[in-house]
Amino acid sequence: MSILLAEWTKLRTVASTYWLLVAVVAGTAALGVLATVGLDRRHCGEPCLVDTTQLSLFGVRLGQVAVAVLAVLAVAGEYGTGMIRTTVVALPRRAPALLGKLAVLTATVLVAGSAAVGAALLAGSVVVRWRGFPAPSLADEPARRAAAGSVLYLALIALLAAGVAVIVRDTGAAVGAVLAVLFTAPLLAVIVASPVWQHRLHRWAPMDAGLAVQVTHAAAPPDIGPWAGLAVLAGYCVAVLAVAVPVFVRRDV
Repeated sequence: MSILLAEWTKLRTVASTYWLLVAVVAGTAALGVLATVGLDRRHCGEPCLVDTTQLSLFGVRLGQVAVAVLAVLAVAGEYGTGMIRTTVVALPRRAPALLGKLAVLTATVLVAGSAAVGAALLAGSVVVRWRGFPAPSLADEPARRAAAGSVLYLALIALLAAGVAVIVRDTGAAVGAVLAVLFTAPLLAVIVASPVWQHRLHRWAPMDAGLAVQVTHAAAPPDIGPWAGLAVLAGYCVAVLAVAVPVFVRRDV
Protein backbone atom coordinates (compact mmCIF):
# COMPACT_ATOMS: atom_id res chain seq x y z
CA MET A 1 0.00 0.00 0.00
CA SER A 2 2.86 2.39 0.75
CA ILE A 3 4.18 1.89 -2.78
CA LEU A 4 0.79 2.80 -4.26
CA LEU A 5 0.51 5.90 -2.06
CA ALA A 6 4.02 6.99 -3.01
CA GLU A 7 3.36 6.54 -6.72
CA TRP A 8 0.01 8.34 -6.49
CA THR A 9 1.69 11.25 -4.71
CA LYS A 10 4.33 11.51 -7.42
CA LEU A 11 1.75 11.35 -10.21
CA ARG A 12 -0.70 13.88 -8.77
CA THR A 13 1.93 16.43 -7.78
CA VAL A 14 3.09 16.87 -11.38
CA ALA A 15 1.20 19.77 -12.97
CA SER A 16 1.19 18.18 -16.42
CA THR A 17 -0.83 15.24 -15.09
CA TYR A 18 -3.97 17.33 -14.67
CA TRP A 19 -3.61 19.03 -18.04
CA LEU A 20 -3.14 15.70 -19.79
CA LEU A 21 -6.14 14.16 -18.03
CA VAL A 22 -8.25 17.13 -19.13
CA ALA A 23 -6.87 16.65 -22.65
CA VAL A 24 -7.93 13.00 -22.61
CA VAL A 25 -11.54 13.91 -21.81
CA ALA A 26 -11.78 17.07 -23.92
CA GLY A 27 -9.94 15.65 -26.92
CA THR A 28 -11.98 12.45 -26.97
CA ALA A 29 -15.30 14.28 -26.75
CA ALA A 30 -14.37 17.08 -29.19
CA LEU A 31 -13.13 14.81 -31.97
CA GLY A 32 -16.20 12.62 -31.53
CA VAL A 33 -18.40 15.68 -32.11
CA LEU A 34 -16.42 16.58 -35.24
CA ALA A 35 -16.84 13.01 -36.52
CA THR A 36 -20.63 13.08 -36.10
CA VAL A 37 -21.51 16.66 -37.00
CA GLY A 38 -21.09 15.94 -40.72
CA LEU A 39 -23.68 13.15 -40.79
CA ASP A 40 -26.48 13.66 -43.29
CA ARG A 41 -29.54 11.43 -43.32
CA ARG A 42 -30.13 12.21 -47.00
CA HIS A 43 -26.89 10.48 -47.95
CA CYS A 44 -27.65 7.32 -45.99
CA GLY A 45 -29.11 4.35 -47.86
CA GLU A 46 -31.74 1.89 -46.70
CA PRO A 47 -31.10 0.26 -44.39
CA CYS A 48 -28.97 3.00 -42.90
CA LEU A 49 -25.80 1.37 -41.58
CA VAL A 50 -24.05 4.35 -40.01
CA ASP A 51 -22.42 3.24 -36.76
CA THR A 52 -23.21 6.26 -34.59
CA THR A 53 -21.62 4.66 -31.53
CA GLN A 54 -18.31 4.12 -33.29
CA LEU A 55 -18.37 7.64 -34.71
CA SER A 56 -19.13 9.14 -31.29
CA LEU A 57 -16.11 7.31 -29.89
CA PHE A 58 -13.83 8.30 -32.78
CA GLY A 59 -12.10 10.79 -30.49
CA VAL A 60 -10.42 7.96 -28.59
CA ARG A 61 -7.81 8.16 -31.36
CA LEU A 62 -6.90 11.61 -30.09
CA GLY A 63 -7.38 10.87 -26.41
CA GLN A 64 -4.88 8.01 -26.62
CA VAL A 65 -2.13 10.48 -27.54
CA ALA A 66 -2.60 12.33 -24.24
CA VAL A 67 -2.72 8.98 -22.43
CA ALA A 68 0.55 7.89 -24.04
CA VAL A 69 2.27 11.16 -23.12
CA LEU A 70 0.98 10.89 -19.54
CA ALA A 71 2.30 7.35 -19.21
CA VAL A 72 5.69 8.22 -20.68
CA LEU A 73 6.09 11.23 -18.40
CA ALA A 74 5.10 9.16 -15.36
CA VAL A 75 8.02 6.80 -16.08
CA ALA A 76 10.67 8.53 -18.16
CA GLY A 77 10.15 11.83 -16.37
CA GLU A 78 11.81 10.32 -13.30
CA TYR A 79 14.90 9.52 -15.33
CA GLY A 80 15.04 13.09 -16.61
CA THR A 81 14.83 14.62 -13.12
CA GLY A 82 16.97 12.00 -11.41
CA MET A 83 14.06 11.07 -9.11
CA ILE A 84 14.46 7.45 -10.20
CA ARG A 85 17.55 7.17 -7.96
CA THR A 86 15.50 8.23 -4.95
CA THR A 87 12.80 5.74 -5.89
CA VAL A 88 15.28 2.87 -6.17
CA VAL A 89 16.92 3.76 -2.83
CA ALA A 90 13.58 4.03 -1.05
CA LEU A 91 12.23 0.86 -2.67
CA PRO A 92 15.13 -1.56 -3.22
CA ARG A 93 12.77 -4.24 -4.52
CA ARG A 94 12.44 -2.82 -7.99
CA ALA A 95 9.77 -5.09 -9.45
CA PRO A 96 7.10 -4.13 -6.87
CA ALA A 97 8.04 -0.47 -7.33
CA LEU A 98 7.45 -0.65 -11.07
CA LEU A 99 4.27 -2.70 -10.70
CA GLY A 100 2.97 -0.15 -8.19
CA LYS A 101 3.63 2.66 -10.67
CA LEU A 102 1.83 0.74 -13.42
CA ALA A 103 -1.12 0.02 -11.12
CA VAL A 104 -1.56 3.68 -10.16
CA LEU A 105 -1.18 4.79 -13.76
CA THR A 106 -3.71 2.21 -14.98
CA ALA A 107 -6.26 3.16 -12.31
CA THR A 108 -5.88 6.86 -13.16
CA VAL A 109 -6.36 6.22 -16.87
CA LEU A 110 -9.38 3.98 -16.23
CA VAL A 111 -11.07 6.83 -14.36
CA ALA A 112 -10.12 9.44 -16.97
CA GLY A 113 -11.03 7.06 -19.78
CA SER A 114 -14.46 6.43 -18.29
CA ALA A 115 -15.07 10.17 -18.09
CA ALA A 116 -13.81 10.65 -21.65
CA VAL A 117 -15.96 7.87 -23.11
CA GLY A 118 -19.01 9.05 -21.18
CA ALA A 119 -18.52 12.63 -22.38
CA ALA A 120 -18.01 11.45 -25.98
CA LEU A 121 -21.19 9.35 -25.96
CA LEU A 122 -23.20 12.14 -24.34
CA ALA A 123 -21.99 14.75 -26.82
CA GLY A 124 -22.35 12.32 -29.70
CA SER A 125 -25.93 11.44 -28.80
CA VAL A 126 -26.88 15.12 -28.90
CA VAL A 127 -25.26 15.65 -32.29
CA VAL A 128 -26.56 12.50 -33.99
CA ARG A 129 -30.11 13.22 -32.82
CA TRP A 130 -29.76 16.69 -34.28
CA ARG A 131 -28.61 15.11 -37.56
CA GLY A 132 -31.63 12.79 -37.60
CA PHE A 133 -29.95 9.54 -36.55
CA PRO A 134 -30.68 7.25 -33.60
CA ALA A 135 -28.46 8.11 -30.66
CA PRO A 136 -26.05 5.63 -29.08
CA SER A 137 -27.62 3.99 -26.04
CA LEU A 138 -25.90 2.06 -23.28
CA ALA A 139 -29.09 0.04 -23.01
CA ASP A 140 -27.82 -1.81 -26.09
CA GLU A 141 -25.21 -4.50 -25.46
CA PRO A 142 -23.01 -3.56 -28.48
CA ALA A 143 -22.87 0.06 -27.28
CA ARG A 144 -21.96 -1.04 -23.75
CA ARG A 145 -19.24 -3.26 -25.16
CA ALA A 146 -17.90 -0.43 -27.31
CA ALA A 147 -17.85 1.94 -24.32
CA ALA A 148 -16.22 -0.51 -21.91
CA GLY A 149 -13.79 -1.67 -24.58
CA SER A 150 -12.75 1.90 -25.34
CA VAL A 151 -11.92 2.49 -21.67
CA LEU A 152 -9.88 -0.72 -21.57
CA TYR A 153 -8.19 0.32 -24.81
CA LEU A 154 -6.96 3.55 -23.23
CA ALA A 155 -5.67 1.65 -20.18
CA LEU A 156 -3.76 -0.76 -22.44
CA ILE A 157 -2.24 2.17 -24.34
CA ALA A 158 -1.02 3.56 -21.00
CA LEU A 159 0.64 0.24 -20.14
CA LEU A 160 2.19 -0.02 -23.60
CA ALA A 161 3.59 3.52 -23.39
CA ALA A 162 4.88 3.00 -19.86
CA GLY A 163 6.67 -0.18 -20.91
CA VAL A 164 8.32 1.58 -23.82
CA ALA A 165 9.38 4.42 -21.51
CA VAL A 166 11.03 1.97 -19.11
CA ILE A 167 13.05 0.49 -21.96
CA VAL A 168 13.97 3.76 -23.70
CA ARG A 169 14.33 6.03 -20.59
CA ASP A 170 13.96 9.16 -22.70
CA THR A 171 10.71 11.12 -22.85
CA GLY A 172 10.89 12.35 -26.44
CA ALA A 173 12.14 9.06 -27.85
CA ALA A 174 9.54 7.06 -25.95
CA VAL A 175 6.64 9.26 -27.08
CA GLY A 176 7.87 9.09 -30.68
CA ALA A 177 8.23 5.32 -30.52
CA VAL A 178 4.74 4.80 -29.11
CA LEU A 179 3.09 7.08 -31.67
CA ALA A 180 5.01 5.35 -34.46
CA VAL A 181 3.78 1.96 -33.26
CA LEU A 182 0.20 3.20 -33.14
CA PHE A 183 -0.05 5.24 -36.33
CA THR A 184 2.42 3.75 -38.81
CA ALA A 185 0.34 0.68 -39.72
CA PRO A 186 -2.90 2.64 -40.38
CA LEU A 187 -0.96 4.98 -42.66
CA LEU A 188 0.59 2.04 -44.49
CA ALA A 189 -2.87 0.51 -44.92
CA VAL A 190 -3.91 3.65 -46.82
CA ILE A 191 -0.82 3.53 -49.03
CA VAL A 192 -0.60 -0.16 -49.95
CA ALA A 193 -2.75 -1.30 -52.86
CA SER A 194 -3.07 -4.96 -51.88
CA PRO A 195 -6.38 -5.76 -50.12
CA VAL A 196 -4.68 -8.76 -48.51
CA TRP A 197 -2.03 -6.61 -46.86
CA GLN A 198 -4.59 -3.98 -45.92
CA HIS A 199 -6.54 -6.70 -44.11
CA ARG A 200 -3.40 -7.94 -42.36
CA LEU A 201 -2.41 -4.46 -41.26
CA HIS A 202 -5.86 -3.69 -39.87
CA ARG A 203 -6.03 -7.09 -38.20
CA TRP A 204 -2.67 -7.09 -36.45
CA ALA A 205 -1.78 -3.41 -35.95
CA PRO A 206 -2.25 -2.48 -32.27
CA MET A 207 -4.46 0.57 -32.85
CA ASP A 208 -6.70 -0.80 -35.60
CA ALA A 209 -7.08 -4.17 -33.88
CA GLY A 210 -7.78 -2.64 -30.49
CA LEU A 211 -10.33 -0.14 -31.78
CA ALA A 212 -12.32 -2.92 -33.45
CA VAL A 213 -14.04 -3.15 -30.08
CA GLN A 214 -15.90 0.05 -30.99
CA VAL A 215 -17.70 -1.46 -33.99
CA THR A 216 -21.37 -2.10 -33.23
CA HIS A 217 -22.61 -2.65 -36.78
CA ALA A 218 -21.23 -2.01 -40.23
CA ALA A 219 -21.98 -2.58 -43.88
CA ALA A 220 -18.88 -4.82 -44.12
CA PRO A 221 -17.54 -7.10 -41.38
CA PRO A 222 -14.51 -5.75 -39.48
CA ASP A 223 -11.07 -7.24 -40.05
CA ILE A 224 -11.06 -8.77 -36.56
CA GLY A 225 -13.62 -9.40 -33.83
CA PRO A 226 -14.04 -6.80 -31.07
CA TRP A 227 -12.59 -8.73 -28.14
CA ALA A 228 -10.05 -10.53 -30.32
CA GLY A 229 -8.79 -7.14 -31.48
CA LEU A 230 -8.44 -5.93 -27.91
CA ALA A 231 -6.56 -9.16 -27.14
CA VAL A 232 -4.09 -8.33 -29.93
CA LEU A 233 -3.37 -4.98 -28.28
CA ALA A 234 -3.05 -6.72 -24.91
CA GLY A 235 -0.51 -9.06 -26.51
CA TYR A 236 1.62 -6.08 -27.53
CA CYS A 237 1.45 -4.80 -23.95
CA VAL A 238 2.47 -8.15 -22.48
CA ALA A 239 5.39 -8.42 -24.89
CA VAL A 240 6.66 -4.92 -24.08
CA LEU A 241 6.25 -5.34 -20.32
CA ALA A 242 7.93 -8.75 -20.45
CA VAL A 243 11.01 -6.86 -21.62
CA ALA A 244 10.52 -3.74 -19.50
CA VAL A 245 10.24 -5.38 -16.08
CA PRO A 246 13.52 -7.39 -16.26
CA VAL A 247 15.28 -4.38 -17.77
CA PHE A 248 14.11 -2.15 -14.91
CA VAL A 249 15.14 -4.73 -12.30
CA ARG A 250 18.62 -5.44 -13.67
CA ARG A 251 19.77 -2.21 -15.26
CA ASP A 252 21.68 0.53 -13.46
CA VAL A 253 19.73 3.79 -13.13
